[in-house]
Amino acid sequence: MQFKFPKNFLWGGSTSAYQFEGAFDTDGKGPSVQDTRKNYPKDTTDFKVASDHYHNWKEDIALMAEMGFKSYRFSIAWTRILPNGFGEVNQKGIEFYNNLIDELVKYNIEPIVTIFHFDMPAKLEENGGWLNRENIDNFANYAKILFENFGDRVKKWLTINEQNIMIIYGEIVGINFPEGKNKVQTKYQINHHMMLAQAKAIALCHKIVKNGQIGPAPNILSVYPNSNKPIDQLAAMNMRIFKNWFFLDTCIFGRYNNLVIEYLKTNKIMFEILKGDMETITANKPDFIAFNYYATATAQMPLEDLDFDALPDQQRMKSMLGMFQQVSNENLQKTQFGWEIDPVGLRNTLRELYDRYNLPLLITENGIGGYDELINGFVDDTYRIEYYQQHIKQMALAIKDGVNLIGFNPWSAIDLVSTHEGVKKRYGFVYVNRDEFDYKDLKRYPKKSFYWYKELLEKNSIEID
Repeated sequence: MQFKFPKNFLWGGSTSAYQFEGAFDTDGKGPSVQDTRKNYPKDTTDFKVASDHYHNWKEDIALMAEMGFKSYRFSIAWTRILPNGFGEVNQKGIEFYNNLIDELVKYNIEPIVTIFHFDMPAKLEENGGWLNRENIDNFANYAKILFENFGDRVKKWLTINEQNIMIIYGEIVGINFPEGKNKVQTKYQINHHMMLAQAKAIALCHKIVKNGQIGPAPNILSVYPNSNKPIDQLAAMNMRIFKNWFFLDTCIFGRYNNLVIEYLKTNKIMFEILKGDMETITANKPDFIAFNYYATATAQMPLEDLDFDALPDQQRMKSMLGMFQQVSNENLQKTQFGWEIDPVGLRNTLRELYDRYNLPLLITENGIGGYDELINGFVDDTYRIEYYQQHIKQMALAIKDGVNLIGFNPWSAIDLVSTHEGVKKRYGFVYVNRDEFDYKDLKRYPKKSFYWYKELLEKNSIEID
């Protein structure tokens, strides 16, 4: 049968400033942690040029319009607005985003703006970053500037991209941990400050932006037990709470999840909550939940004799002694980069989210990175089309299940620089002609998926079983 999506469904695509814009020091932009970092993965480029969207924004938006985008989710670079993260506003930055937003509005593409996407101003990072409570108010001031300048046209806002990923995988997304402090305690202290910053941004949005809506944008996934053993079900539940619900419960229910708090207290690494903090968080609730989905996870209870120090770094970060250990799911296919593919998991995740929080849902990232090759001006990315077909069918089924899903903004609208794998891992519907260290001409080439997505958006429907 043919499933028709809602008439006002927000089809589109996503990018982030530091991975897409380039022009890292142009027109008064200050350095962010993504510009000053030294820990780029081996054989990958930096973000100084990226896809040079800063100088190609008109063409890029025209391509989005040609595909039929109804929305475009992008982030604003904090240091393009406030070069040091505070102080005098950079009018050139305001001008750039005004032009960008006006061009989107011209094509009837709704701008969905992420306030913060992994790019803390370097000056603020030198002063303690998110661990310094002063930066809660610096973030709120930055958000206020955005609402005042763009809130007449931007009505949907996202606070912090993948806050949970920043806490779990801090080093690879721009979080630095000071020497001499307990790392886990530091992570949760940083998270608390982000929660306060988010709450203040929500309050300001509701005050300043007429008809404005705002929500968090974590990375959320269903977690399966690795067996039918009750202990593995407990491990899956633990991982679900530590990875997903701890972050959303705080924002939406105004309280920290008890399991995590008891874990931190038992291990004497509880973070500091000052008087009035929880009142601030509780008083400012989001209007919807935006979330990023790539795959599910599978968990088992760790063996008591498991040597965590012997685990590869990535696996160690996905495990907690006495709580859960993430393991590979052999029932799932893998991408060219080894990521698991689970379309049905998206339906599971949508239903879990809506059942727990009963708020409108917006998918702000979903996609597949691969080694795309430009041959005679064309890229055959049939594998990407198949990936999206499977996931969008599951979205349709979730809507039939009763989930209030308002839009789909996959990653990414146009090729950009992957945080972990650089340029070689491509996600876009449009190919950007550059290599890892050779910028070439940066010309744009629509891929096969571009034309498939365009047809899908024209029909606003998909065949489901």
